[in-house]
Amino acid sequence: MLVAMTVHVPQYVDLLWPALQAAIALGGSASNEELDSAVVEREGLSSDVQGVLHGDGPSTEIEYRLAWARTYLKGMGLLTNSRRGVWSVTEKGREVGESEIRPLHAEFSAENRKKNAARKSAKAASRRNDEPDANIAEAENDADWKDLLLDTVLKMSPPAFERLTQRLLREAGFSSASVTGRGGDGDIEGLGVYQLSLLSFPVFFQCKRYSGSVGAGAVRDFRGAMAGRGEKGLLITTGTFTGDARTESKRDGAPPIDLIDGDRLCDLLKEHSLGVQTTTRLVEDVEVRSDYFHSLEPK
Repeated sequence: MLVAMTVHVPQYVDLLWPALQAAIALGGSASNEELDSAVVEREGLSSDVQGVLHGDGPSTEIEYRLAWARTYLKGMGLLTNSRRGVWSVTEKGREVGESEIRPLHAEFSAENRKKNAARKSAKAASRRNDEPDANIAEAENDADWKDLLLDTVLKMSPPAFERLTQRLLREAGFSSASVTGRGGDGDIEGLGVYQLSLLSFPVFFQCKRYSGSVGAGAVRDFRGAMAGRGEKGLLITTGTFTGDARTESKRDGAPPIDLIDGDRLCDLLKEHSLGVQTTTRLVEDVEVRSDYFHSLEPK
């Protein structure tokens, strides 16, 4: 009789301190990918933990919770982030101690709940105990559109997915992008020429439509397939890569392979306005100055 084993994924609250320390160890700044990989390595998270999907996927639960950890660290004043998604440690973040993390989190959560209660648009639905209990609009909106975008890409027909991939590569700087192979699940591979200023070089690429984590084995298979077909390798997936896969892609003595996961793929589609439209809104804050009206009263 087989007994199902439950895989424990750390709560986002338990990832606050590891994420902050990982950012400091990386020199005080890091991309989402760098920070996630550093936390996975720091905490020794197994491939099983990394492979647990958030809902039906394609993102993983650990990615989802690390995203919330980064957002809370920002709200707590310990991290800041740029428009390009680079996270930087603040002066407060460098000075804070591990024992202060929980109280700061509780304080920020309480303040955020008060703000949400004051908003007419506050959601009445309660959240699960293992999810953040505060509605941080920026992070929630980011997760919503990326989930919708990845679901849309996963539902595309193979020919449409192929055309989307070629268009993205060309928009990103490829002077050519030819598909040379097609898989049964709509996966494709091909050869392109990447143009960088006065230089150009051949690139072998693969695009995998996948809901889940791509492991080190797939990276090794890709490297074997690219032998003699390109000086550079690019592996794209709608899912995510395990920590072992990222390590394998940069293994000493082997041709390096660039990895683009579903989160980065969404950013690229947004950056090049491919199926994603960004609208900038101006928000007006109105405050009633009661002291002004009091000043009009007879003395």
